[in-house]
Amino acid sequence: MQPGDDWARTRPWQKFVWSVGEEGSDPIVDVGGLPFRHDQYAQSGHYDRMDDDLREIKGLGVEVVRYGMPWRLAEPEPNVYDWALWDRALRACSDAGLAPVIDLLHFGLPDHYTGFSDGVWVDGFCRYVDAFLARYPEPMWFTPVNEPGITATMTARWGLWNDQLGTRADHARVLGNIVLANLEAIARVRADRNGWWISSEGFDVFVDPSSTSPEKVARRQAVSWLVWDLHFGRQPLPQAAGYLDPIDDDTRHRIADLAVTDRVVAGHDFYPTSLQPVDGSTPQWTVAERVAMGMATLRAWHDRYRQPFWISETSNLSLPTSEQIPWLNELVAGLERLDRDGLPVYGLCWYSRGDQYDWQTGLARPTGAVTEVGLFDTNRTPRPIAATLRKRAITRPDPTNRRTDAHR
Repeated sequence: MQPGDDWARTRPWQKFVWSVGEEGSDPIVDVGGLPFRHDQYAQSGHYDRMDDDLREIKGLGVEVVRYGMPWRLAEPEPNVYDWALWDRALRACSDAGLAPVIDLLHFGLPDHYTGFSDGVWVDGFCRYVDAFLARYPEPMWFTPVNEPGITATMTARWGLWNDQLGTRADHARVLGNIVLANLEAIARVRADRNGWWISSEGFDVFVDPSSTSPEKVARRQAVSWLVWDLHFGRQPLPQAAGYLDPIDDDTRHRIADLAVTDRVVAGHDFYPTSLQPVDGSTPQWTVAERVAMGMATLRAWHDRYRQPFWISETSNLSLPTSEQIPWLNELVAGLERLDRDGLPVYGLCWYSRGDQYDWQTGLARPTGAVTEVGLFDTNRTPRPIAATLRKRAITRPDPTNRRTDAHR
């Protein structure tokens, strides 16, 4: 391939980036005792409409797309790679004038691996990353593993995806395997090129509506931040002490050796569903209240980790489409307040271009129900939110006026 654009080589992640993602989740879930493989690209028709969909994203005034092809389709047999989809996808990005943040693993493994709990897949993922880098020298921005913490939680704590495990020890071990795979991939990218880790991780905001369980809030927040502690080489908070003990010593030591804090834009996937009451039922929070609680937790996260960050995913998930524009406007206003206070806010990604499927149940019950979160509906008709996002994207701040915290 010879893309017409130089991608991100001369455009480091230095401004408030407006981005859109294409939803491509592919975990395995149980349906009546039989495995069912999700394929959001197939359901949305993206495989057949790739060029048109990416042109629509570019038409929104954005320059960056969060994007990847399923690993299982790129490696149909062990160590046998089929690059047809990636060739098409990256050519379509180039033709549209979009720089991709490369997503290499989005909740699902190839069929020849038994699950995330068997660490043999980590070496296989490293070989896949090496093969990808050898074939495609252009991309500079990578989310090697999408939402490592969410993948571990859904797979090995809540038991809804893939391995369907449900103990703390299982969760710790699977989290260790996933973080190790992600860090190994980041190390390989950086050994090959001056690449950046543009991350994406679920952003839990634990709330105590009754003000009776502050210890529970602190404990759950500490556990949810273990994924960042591992990636950044930090000791866990006291409330999560001992949680990671089930991870074997070799994995722990390798993770510690690979921990990174430079050329990182930490990604927070913040949705209306990110607000989680620790006791009782969910209050009827307004959009403004939800965003305010999210911004407070973002401040706390930054106080601890001191890393530049962006909103790597957001939408009206769980709210009607009539709330899409209020949600976006309120969230941008919240980020602008953080920016004025000196926090290194580096962008926002609406997720996703089109509607999704079965996310009302976290993919646990695959009925094909439409999850109405897209800038475009299932017929690819733009919703009013598309024009709002476009107006914001084309009037984004001048990058020369932004700080350079992310480049230290």
